Amino acid sequence: MDRIRIVGGNKLAGSIPISGAKNAALPLMIASLLTDDTLTLENVPHLADVEQLIRILGNHGVDYSVNGRREKQQEGYSRTITFSARNIVDTTAPYELVSKMRASFWVIGPLLARMGEAKVSLPGGCAIGTRPVDLFLEGLQALGADIDVDTGYVIAKTRNGRLVGNRYVFPKVSVGATHVLMMAASLAKGETVLENAAREPEIVNLAECLNAMGAKISGAGTATITIDGVEALSGARVRVIPDRIETGTYAMAVAMTGGDVVLEGARPDLLQTALDIISQTGAEITQTNSGIRVRRNGAGISPVDVTTAPFPAFPTDLQAQFMGLMTMAKGKSRITETIFENRFMHVQELARLGAHITLSGQTAIVDGVAKLKGAPVMATDLRASVSLVIAGLAAEGETTVNRVYHLDRGFERLEEKLSGCGAEIERISG
Repeated sequence: MDRIRIVGGNKLAGSIPISGAKNAALPLMIASLLTDDTLTLENVPHLADVEQLIRILGNHGVDYSVNGRREKQQEGYSRTITFSARNIVDTTAPYELVSKMRASFWVIGPLLARMGEAKVSLPGGCAIGTRPVDLFLEGLQALGADIDVDTGYVIAKTRNGRLVGNRYVFPKVSVGATHVLMMAASLAKGETVLENAAREPEIVNLAECLNAMGAKISGAGTATITIDGVEALSGARVRVIPDRIETGTYAMAVAMTGGDVVLEGARPDLLQTALDIISQTGAEITQTNSGIRVRRNGAGISPVDVTTAPFPAFPTDLQAQFMGLMTMAKGKSRITETIFENRFMHVQELARLGAHITLSGQTAIVDGVAKLKGAPVMATDLRASVSLVIAGLAAEGETTVNRVYHLDRGFERLEEKLSGCGAEIERISG
């Protein structure tokens, strides 16, 4: 099994290209199920989750080509993938596929909207809380679907061959459920109004995609989204937005190690709250013509308190990375997680590097230390794994991060991007 070896202590200098956002690419790929025309997506990152979803879509009959060719291409950081769901051959998403990635459950919306039925396994994914699918099912029922759960599968059917528009108020903000209901409602009969909807940039990217396909969606990026259902959707060509989580991660890596790095292609509007907080730690962040420049001189890292919350607040997907940064702050910081339970599994691994962290419910109190020391550590989930990389970049000596398949799910060529800026980091196979 691959692992990543880091020798800490080097400042970062240079530029890092920001890849397309995984959290945007996945729902855009799933949207291909809504049309018998072709959907072309630009700036798709090469990630394990993307490849897994390609396999899942293929199970339904979706064909694809990468940069105009059937095989996957490895060169470069950006790919253009064309999806064609002309013939849906199977409306079942089996356990052995869905259990490997939670977002694959989202196929239930497009399949139900276009085909009138879907049988989808209950999902798996990162072990960072239960993350139930109740909101997905309640929302689909509000659109007229009959839902049954049997032997680990959700069986959904429309009553008269088509979903029907309705008003649905999310009891709590859910990015995944907002994605699914927006896709499903795009082919429903009549108007759907989603209230207390997620406002994340990935929601806006999906709405732009659906509208380019002929949907009639307004309000994406606000708490109220209105969808006027249409009879059918066509193909389109859409670009995946730059990854705001990758942007924030590398910004924190620079804040941790010092140095001067341009994050090429990054959009500050996608994560302004996080950038403001990183600035408070002592990093200088400026917008450039090509992206975002992050600099930190020899001054120490200032402690900053953070609470995760839905967009536009500080994202839960940057919480672990920020904790890694705070391990060497000059003082105490408090990090409160409000989105997912069990998302502090990286604490004990950071402690192996010498971090001082205590937990009190959903709050971690980080007492910054003058230095960290390299050690073998274990990645427990996608974002936790990269927090260990951030800490290892500043730790004295050698850090080995095991179970890096978590990293490969969400960070495209991480070791290559960091080593290009002066980090001593390499992947060791086997």
